[in-house]
Amino acid sequence: MKSKLKQLWSPWRATYVASAKQPEDSPNSTNISCFLCESQKLAENAESLVIHKGEHNFIILNKYPYSTGHLLVVPYEHEANLLNLSKESRTESTDLIDLSIEKLIGEYNPNGFNVGMNLGKAAGAGVPNHIHIHVVPRWEGDTNFMPVTGETKVQPENLETTYNRLRQHWI
Repeated sequence: MKSKLKQLWSPWRATYVASAKQPEDSPNSTNISCFLCESQKLAENAESLVIHKGEHNFIILNKYPYSTGHLLVVPYEHEANLLNLSKESRTESTDLIDLSIEKLIGEYNPNGFNVGMNLGKAAGAGVPNHIHIHVVPRWEGDTNFMPVTGETKVQPENLETTYNRLRQHWI
């Protein structure tokens, strides 16, 4: 029996994706504005959403989360190609993914996680010129009709509360 492909739309992301566009002709230029590069210069606080700074990567709350606790592990290197990252950066990013999962379990006890990267514009990267890894806690039944029919995403707590709950685990 053939199943029909269904599409779910997330129109609220259009503003975010459009704000992150960078010039196509200079995928690794450091002369362009990149909110991830700018974020790494900020202090770890609720306003910046920067949770933790490592030696080669940092962790920041996603400003437009798919679910509460949605984190990004971001290399300091402004790089579009995963293969061009230093071995130290790749190793530390894996360690920070593990640490993020551990901290999210400790605070939110999710039923599972989505962890991944969209490498390149064709793969759906919202910021194609600066690699970042999504760590998204998931709960059984955490999808509902609101995003599909109401073009609204319901988050059970605000970003400042999420930040404060998670930040305590890195202090």
